[in-house]
Amino acid sequence: MCGIAGVVGQGNVVDTLVRSIRTLEYRGYDSCGIAVLQNGALAVKKGVGTVEEVSQAERFSDLDAATGIAHTRWATHGAVSAENAHPFTSCDGRIAVVHNGIIANWTELRARLEAHGHKFRSQTDTEVVPHLIEEQLKLGAADFETAFWQSLNLIDGAYSFAVVTSLEPGRVFVAKHKNPIIIGLGESANYIGSDFNAFIDKTKRAVVFDDDEYGVITKDDFWVKSRLTREVVCKDVTTVQWDAEMAKKGGYPHYMLKEIHEQPHAIRMALGVDARGMAQVVEMLRAAKRIYLVGTGTTYYVALVGQYLFKDHARRFVSAVAADEFTLLAEVDAETVVLAVSQSGETYDTMQAIRCAKAAGAKTAAVVNVMGSSLAREVNVALLQMSGPEISVISTKAALAQMVALYRIAADLARADGTARGDAADVAAAFAALPDLVQQVLNEKSGFLNTLAKHTCGWKDWLFLGRGVYYPIALECALKMKEVAYRHAEGMPAGFLKHGTLSLIDDDICSLIFVPPKRDEALHKMVLANIEQIRAREGHVVGFVYDADESLASLLDERVLLPDVHPSIAPFLELLCGQMFAYFTAVALKRPIDRPRSLAKSVTVP
Repeated sequence: MCGIAGVVGQGNVVDTLVRSIRTLEYRGYDSCGIAVLQNGALAVKKGVGTVEEVSQAERFSDLDAATGIAHTRWATHGAVSAENAHPFTSCDGRIAVVHNGIIANWTELRARLEAHGHKFRSQTDTEVVPHLIEEQLKLGAADFETAFWQSLNLIDGAYSFAVVTSLEPGRVFVAKHKNPIIIGLGESANYIGSDFNAFIDKTKRAVVFDDDEYGVITKDDFWVKSRLTREVVCKDVTTVQWDAEMAKKGGYPHYMLKEIHEQPHAIRMALGVDARGMAQVVEMLRAAKRIYLVGTGTTYYVALVGQYLFKDHARRFVSAVAADEFTLLAEVDAETVVLAVSQSGETYDTMQAIRCAKAAGAKTAAVVNVMGSSLAREVNVALLQMSGPEISVISTKAALAQMVALYRIAADLARADGTARGDAADVAAAFAALPDLVQQVLNEKSGFLNTLAKHTCGWKDWLFLGRGVYYPIALECALKMKEVAYRHAEGMPAGFLKHGTLSLIDDDICSLIFVPPKRDEALHKMVLANIEQIRAREGHVVGFVYDADESLASLLDERVLLPDVHPSIAPFLELLCGQMFAYFTAVALKRPIDRPRSLAKSVTVP
C-alpha cells in the first residue's frame, strides 16, 4: 500500500534512503518524506509528488545522517497533501514515525491525546502514533522501548511502523501486525523495508517479522520481541532468491514491458515449482470434500482460469471466490481446502479469507510470488512461483505464471486420482513448449499489437468477450486496459451478448473477441456466432485469432494472427496479447505506465 525504508549505518545514509523508497514507489507515489537524526536532532522533509520530485524540491541531499527512515505514500486516510505525507512527529519534535496500514481506533486515540494537549497537523490515522509514544513517556514509561511497546498495546488495526527518535540515536524501532516489515542485514549497516526491494541492492540476508512482533536495528545488531510477552524471539535469517538487477528496468522503457518480456522465464519457473510442496498440496486436495480458489483483482481472474483448468485437466469442480466476498459466501469446515493466489502475499482481503478458513478448521495453501510474505507464512503449504520481483503496479508475469502453476496442480492431482485426460502427455508437451511460444509471440507480434493500439486508442468503450476459459482471460485483459490505459473495458462471457448487451452495439463501442483455435471446434463455433451477432448490428470487431483460421477474415475489422497451437495453451497466448495491447494503448495515450493513477501494488488495507 505504501513503502517503508529505514537505515542505520556509517556515514551519510540519505542517498540510500532515497534510493530505497524510489524502488518501493510502486507501492505508493502520492507523496513521500524522510526523517533523519542529524547532529543529535530530528530533521524531517516531505511533500507531494514522486520521490524524484519531492527529493529535489525539498533538497533531501542537504541532509547528512547515519540513521533515518523514509516513506512513499498511497493515500487512505486524509487527502494527498504535504501535511498528510509521512513521516509524522511528536509535539516536541523528538519522535518521527512512518506507517503502513490502518489504525482502526485512531479517532478515539486522537480525541484522548488532544484532551491532553497534543496538537495535530494532519487528517491521518498515523499521526496519533508519535503522540501516543510521547504521552507514554510523559506518564513515566521506563524508557523509549517501553513507551513504544505500551503504545502498540493501545492500537487496534493493521500496521507496520518504523520509528526514529533523538532520545535513542543510532536505532530504528519497528513493529508489525498484519502489514509486512523486514530487516535487511548488511555489513556495518542494517536496513528496514516493507519488502525486499527496499534493500536488495545492499544485502540478500533478511529477517521477516511475524504478527505481534516488534524490534530494533542498530548498524551492527538487531533484536525482535513478542508484543504479547516482551520476550526475545529467535528469528531465522532468510536468503532472498532474486537480486538487484532483476528489479531494474534493464533497458526497457517501463517495468510493465520488461515484466511482459520476462514471462517465458516466469512460466519455466512455474512449471518447475517445488515438487515436495506440490505433493503436499495435491494430497490436501485429494482428501477435500470442498475446494475453493481465492484471489482478488487479477488473482481472482487467475482463480477463475484455475476453475476451468481443474475441470479440464483434473475433472474436479472447484469454486473460485473473490477473497473480499469469501467470508460472506463460502461454506468452510475441516473437510475444506482453500487455495489462495497472491502476487505480493500481503493482500488484506486474501489474508482475511485464509484466516477465516483456518478458524473454521480448513486446510490452506497458496500460490505466491514473495517468499517470507504474510500469506506464505500463514498457510499450511506455500508454493513459491519464483517469478522474480514485479515492480509495475500492473501485474503481468506473476498472473500468467500463477495460471501455469494452477495447471501443474490440476495435472498432478489428475495423475494422483487416476483421472488424467487421454491426451495428458500431449497437453504436458504443449505446456513445456509454452515458454518458447510466448517468446515467439513477443518477437513476432509486438509490432502488430503496437500498430493495432495506435489505430484503436481513440475508442473509449470496449467489450472484451470470450467463452469458456477465454471468459476470465477477457476479464483479466479488460482489467489491464482499465488499469493502465484508463479506458472503459467490460469483460464478459460472449454468450451474454444476446441477454442485454447487444443493445450497446453502435459506433461508439468496440468489441475485442478472444477466439479459440479452430480445432477447439464447439467453442470456436459459438464464438463465431457471437461475432456474427455484433456484425449484424454493424459493430466494430477486433479479434485475436490463429493462423489456420481464415473463416474469420471477413468478419473482423482488425485482427492479430497467432501461431497455431494446442488448444490447452492457446488462452495464455491471448492473455499475452491482451497485456501487450493494453500496454501499447497506454503508451499511445501517454499514460504513466508503471504508476497508474489511484492504484498501488500491494493493497494491505480493507
